[in-house]
Amino acid sequence: MIKPDYPSVLLIYTGGTIGMIENPETGALEAFNFDQLQENVPELKRFNYRISSYQFNPPIDSSDMEPTLWAKLVKIIHYNYNNFDGFVILHGTDTMAYTASALSFMLENLSKPVILTGSQLPIGVLRTDGKENLITSIEIAAAKHPDGTAIVPEVCIFFENHLLRGNRTTKINAENFNAFRSYNYPTLATSGIHIKYDYDRIRKADPKTPMHPHYVFDTNVVILTIFPGIQENIVKTVLNTPGLRAVVLKTYGSGNAPQKPWFIQLLKEATQRGIVIVNISQCSTGMVEMARYETGLHLLDAGVISGYDATVESVLTKLMFLLGHGLSPREVRNEMSRSIAGEFTRPEL
Repeated sequence: MIKPDYPSVLLIYTGGTIGMIENPETGALEAFNFDQLQENVPELKRFNYRISSYQFNPPIDSSDMEPTLWAKLVKIIHYNYNNFDGFVILHGTDTMAYTASALSFMLENLSKPVILTGSQLPIGVLRTDGKENLITSIEIAAAKHPDGTAIVPEVCIFFENHLLRGNRTTKINAENFNAFRSYNYPTLATSGIHIKYDYDRIRKADPKTPMHPHYVFDTNVVILTIFPGIQENIVKTVLNTPGLRAVVLKTYGSGNAPQKPWFIQLLKEATQRGIVIVNISQCSTGMVEMARYETGLHLLDAGVISGYDATVESVLTKLMFLLGHGLSPREVRNEMSRSIAGEFTRPEL
C-alpha cells in the first residue's frame, strides 16, 4: 500500500516512439492510450510511489513540437507543482533537446526534477529501451536528499544510463540506443546497479524561492550555417528577412568565418539594425573564442557576440525566450552573455 508521504511523480506523455505499439494487422506503429501504461510496464507497480499521468490528446510527433506546446508543458507543471515531487516528460527524440533547453529557461527557480526521456524502440517491442529509460527517469524524479530536497532540481534528459543537463544536450544518433550526448558538460548521473550522482555538477536550488513559470516566445530567429562558397545574395537575403530579430551563426572551429568584406559588412549592418547575432561553433566539442584569430576579431568588430560552448538548441531557444519578453537588442546581448540555467561555460577572464 502506498503511503501519503511516499514520493509522487507526474508522467506527462507528449508523444513519440516510447508511447507507440505495433498494430498486429498492419505492422504500423500507433499511439496507445496511456492509461494502458501499467499493462505495458508492469514493473511500475513495484514502485512505492504515487504515479499519475497526463496525456496529450492527440499525441504530438516531436517533429511538430513548437513553443505553444512548450508553454502547455510549463502550464501542466506549474498547475501540479505543489502536488508532485518530480515530473517525467515522455517525448519524441528528434526535438527533445530543444524542449529540454526551452523548459530550462521557462521554469525559473525550478527546485524539482523535470526529466525528459523517450526511446528508440516502442515500449511494446520486446527489445525496447523504453522501459529502462522510463523506470530510471521516475526513480531520478523522485530522488531526494535526507533533508527532503530534490537531488536533481533541474531540467534533464535521461537516456541509455546517462542523466544529462537538458540545455547541454544534443541528439547525435538515430540508430543506436545512445541517442544523446552532452559534449561540453559532463553527465550528472550514471545508472548501473546503482544510480551514481555527481552532486558537484548538479545545479543548486533554493526550494524556498517560488518557481516562476514563463510562457512567451518570439520565433523570429534563424540559424545561418557558414560553408565554403557561401554566396553573398544568400546571406543578404537571410539577414534582411522581414521581422528577423536574431541569428544563430554557426561558424568554423573556435568561431571563425570568412573575411570577405561583403560578409563582414552584411553582419555589421544587421547588428546596427538591432539584429542579435550569436556565434557558435559547428564543432560538437569546444568553445567559441573570437579573440583567438583575426577572423574572429572581425566578427567582434561587426557586433557579433559569443555563444561560448553552448548547443545550437539552447542558443536558439534562449534567444526566442529573451525576445519574447520584449527585451531590447542590448538587453538580449547582455543576457546571452550570462548563463541563466547552466547552459554554457564562460571562460575565466
